[in-house]
Amino acid sequence: MRRLPPLLRRAWYSLNQAFRQRIAPLGITPDQYSILRWLSESPPEGLTQKEITERMTSDPATITSTLRRMETSALLSRTRHESDGRAKRVQLLPKGTSLFAQAQSIAQKLQNDVLGELTKDEGERFLELLEKIAAACASEIHSPNTSATAGNLRRPQARPTV
Repeated sequence: MRRLPPLLRRAWYSLNQAFRQRIAPLGITPDQYSILRWLSESPPEGLTQKEITERMTSDPATITSTLRRMETSALLSRTRHESDGRAKRVQLLPKGTSLFAQAQSIAQKLQNDVLGELTKDEGERFLELLEKIAAACASEIHSPNTSATAGNLRRPQARPTV
């Protein structure tokens, strides 16, 4: 019987590991690539650390640590937000822009290789369906049908069963 969670986990893990291997010579991780991508797609003023944390669906401490390493490597800059003294504004530096361009071509080739197992129409349909699945999963987080209410929050299981 096919089950959604193990299939999604296996696909994500395998894709992540393949990508990690391909970008290793660039000296970045998949998470760092994602941050570079979000920043390259952001307005010229960049993003706040909070916005990056939300887009990465990660915890603030992990993002802060990752951004600190990337700043040390001169990939990005972090400056005090112009109107919120508690916030930091993050912007790409030229080295980060250049590195992102290299990594993006690797990411695109990997996507083409993986989706190459499908016809063009199947690949497009698969991505459309995956978007729907992602939206449905996200809506379940706040669904009244879930057992995780304000008084009953539990840590998600590493291997959900369906």
